[in-house]
Amino acid sequence: MENQTAYLKPVTLKNIFKFAVPTIAMSVFMSFYTMVDGLFVANLIGTDALSAINLTAPVIQLVTAVSTMLATGGSAVIMRKMGQHKTEEANEDFTFLILVNVLVGLVMCALGYFAMGRIFAGMNLSADVEMYCVEYLSRYLIFTVPILLMNNFTLYMIASEKASLSLICSVAGGVLNMILDYVFLAGFHMGIGGAATATGLGYSVTAVVGLFVFSRKKNLLHFQKPAFRFQVVAGAASNGCSEMATALVTGMITMMFNWTMLRYVGENGVAAVTIIMYVLMFASSLYTGYSYGVAPMLSYYYGEQNHEKLKKLVSLSLKVIGCISMITVAASFFLTRPLVSVFADPKNPVYDLAVTGNRICTVALLFIGFNIFASGMFTALSNGVVSAVLAFSRSFVFMLITMIVLPLLLGVNGIWLATPAAELMALVLSVFMFLKYRKRYGY
Repeated sequence: MENQTAYLKPVTLKNIFKFAVPTIAMSVFMSFYTMVDGLFVANLIGTDALSAINLTAPVIQLVTAVSTMLATGGSAVIMRKMGQHKTEEANEDFTFLILVNVLVGLVMCALGYFAMGRIFAGMNLSADVEMYCVEYLSRYLIFTVPILLMNNFTLYMIASEKASLSLICSVAGGVLNMILDYVFLAGFHMGIGGAATATGLGYSVTAVVGLFVFSRKKNLLHFQKPAFRFQVVAGAASNGCSEMATALVTGMITMMFNWTMLRYVGENGVAAVTIIMYVLMFASSLYTGYSYGVAPMLSYYYGEQNHEKLKKLVSLSLKVIGCISMITVAASFFLTRPLVSVFADPKNPVYDLAVTGNRICTVALLFIGFNIFASGMFTALSNGVVSAVLAFSRSFVFMLITMIVLPLLLGVNGIWLATPAAELMALVLSVFMFLKYRKRYGY
């Protein structure tokens, strides 16, 4: 089929990058949404408000976790059917999963409003920080459904060979977010709620464009009368459960970081953690973008049982991830002070905390990329169980161990070392799983 010619081409770096470069750029721009909020909030409101953004992150990750599961798992299921040339069935399932996401968004929005007051009241925060948390999250939740649609349409645009359009939407959303952050905070003085509104409107760009794009019947994926096959939801859930687990446990670990920092340093420590997470999030977005880009290719080749292409794709991907890892480690280490100074004045105590923490946490970038790719690869191969084991172990089990043990032994430096230590442990498990299932999938 004409729409599927990209999947029929030889597996070369040039053809891989046609899929991956737009999604890498898209993922980087998506990471800018939160970073830009932090930049404007830190400079125009203060580091207390910056701490509030980090404190709301676990709730936001919980809200989007189910949609992330359905988007990544559903994409694998649908593209495997495309590889089997079940086009009509794939489009029925696509439409059904989008409707499920809308329902999930409405439910999670309601639950978020119901629970947020109790969550922040129980964290023993200062009155100002608690007020910032409630104001930011209450505005953010308004955009729950558009944000969940954005999560889905981003992946489905990539799968239907419209990665460039997905990139354009992400760039447009990012630019809109930056402009509105300045207008709402500096111009209209809307406070931290204005930053949340700007982020929500930026996310909505992809959601609106996606509704128009997938309404066109000539697209590889498009809306049509859905078939309510609940085994599709089960398949998407099992395939994407690792991504949901990652979102959930990332929220829990973020909460643990915050609590530990509040105990050892106070709210300045939470602000420092926020800055370091921005740096790690930016670097991780490169790996995530690449994994999203090649995932439809992995699913398609697996669906048609083309082991030769699958093996070459995995081999080249590991080399690409290795190169990105070396570049990000060098850049993060040498640019630590300029990066931190964007968010905190050198005279602010948050600055020294963040500089020290970022230099220690930079070591984790040697391992993160391989771990992200390994989990994403098994999701694309429809082995949600292995993907979930990798993601859950990396994001929760290993982080929980290191977050408990290392601070007791090393104090604040132990908090910073927790991430590199957990990622190294996760890498060992990823290598083990990779070798164990190599013959089964033929990569």
